[in-house]
Amino acid sequence: MTDPVVVFVNGARVDVAPAATALDAVRAWNADAAGDVVQGARALTDSRGLAMPPDTPLYPGAIVRVVAARDRAADDADLLH
Repeated sequence: MTDPVVVFVNGARVDVAPAATALDAVRAWNADAAGDVVQGARALTDSRGLAMPPDTPLYPGAIVRVVAARDRAADDADLLH
């Protein structure tokens, strides 16, 4: 058996399989939050706040943050007014 990989989701330690994705880590942390990501109500970022696709492969010590999803088109339209 392969040892789990330790990652962090919203500051919480989560053990995942070595081939886990960001969404897998969120699902291990909180299934409801993972559902929100799948539905588009929430988004994922890395430790720097940069967007992270749910299928991003993780590495030991990776940091994933679950954040509110924003409508980029609406944000851009607001800048024009």
